[in-house]
Amino acid sequence: MNMAFSSEKYKSLFPLLLLVYVPLTCLCQSNNTTTVSPTNTTTPSSNVTSQKPVSGCGAGLDPVYRYLCDRRAAWGIVLETLASSGFLFSMILLVGLLLWSLWISCVSTRHHRSSIGGTVACMFMFLLATGGIFAITFSFIIRSTPQTCPTRIFLFSVFFSLAFSCLLARSLALLGFAAARGWGEPAVALGLFTVQVIISTEWLILVLVRDKETCEYSQDEFVMLQIYVMCLLAISLILSLHLLCRSCFTYSYNYTGRARQHGRTQATLLCLTLLLSSCIWVVWIAMLTKGNPDLEHRPKWDDPVISIALVVNGWVLLMGHGLSQVAYLCRGEARSKDVPLSFAGWTSPSADIPGLGSQKEGKENGSFENDGDNRRGNRP
Repeated sequence: MNMAFSSEKYKSLFPLLLLVYVPLTCLCQSNNTTTVSPTNTTTPSSNVTSQKPVSGCGAGLDPVYRYLCDRRAAWGIVLETLASSGFLFSMILLVGLLLWSLWISCVSTRHHRSSIGGTVACMFMFLLATGGIFAITFSFIIRSTPQTCPTRIFLFSVFFSLAFSCLLARSLALLGFAAARGWGEPAVALGLFTVQVIISTEWLILVLVRDKETCEYSQDEFVMLQIYVMCLLAISLILSLHLLCRSCFTYSYNYTGRARQHGRTQATLLCLTLLLSSCIWVVWIAMLTKGNPDLEHRPKWDDPVISIALVVNGWVLLMGHGLSQVAYLCRGEARSKDVPLSFAGWTSPSADIPGLGSQKEGKENGSFENDGDNRRGNRP
């Protein structure tokens, strides 16, 4: 590794490697006799010749599942612990949101139920996507097999597209787009999500037909499959930045200070969640396509890189948007078609505020003075 950093070729990769090399080195330490199966190659369990017992695993365990319990390769145990806790937390929030929505349907009016139903439905989809992101981490901890390979290809992009589609629909709703208000919010998210389902299905069928059911693919092909997901992420980030700017530099005299502050907080959390997700995607794609081959750690680091990206991004989505949005809904502050941060009718800080010379105030004062001048004989 020291020789690699001394070369001029790797100086451009130093910031990226600094972020991921240390945790990967600590997590991927294993015995030199360990046999590692590449990500894009299917290795039947019958072909594995290693007969030595694995520390922490049972004697009769299939070598395909060894990273779930191998103490010498700690990355699998650490990541499965984080993924399991993230999945359980997502399901707890989902059940809590379900119970809250059932309680609201019993005690609230019909208008209030219909007004927050779209937001609740979109949060259901987002929590399902977040739980799925944690769940598919296990398909990358387990070695690639004819069963786990289609799962990796299909569900990775599908769950991320659902999560980012919900965030994109939420950004549109907060910006006041009519198509994303009320029940339009989950409809927009489902429409965007369906596109990736079609893309992944067609891509998977082509791979299986091309490889005659062996499901072999390169890492570059895997990244190319995520182009639509990256577009969703980029558009969501741009909209969230626009939302944050408008929440900080606009003012509505119709909203109370608490409503404005809460809307600004919600916009900040949404923007931060998407910004961190973008950074995670840049790092894992760079490591998978450039870093691992240059450092001669392919294919040993391919599965750990993707697994780390899944777990970290899942926790960012869960804590940045999932937990805060569920808490916001359960506090009873979600309102009907007037979303917390609607910019319909919002103006500049000096507009319609008494004492700041707005046009409305000037017209009223001008008409009053003219009336007074007429009554006083048109004195200047």
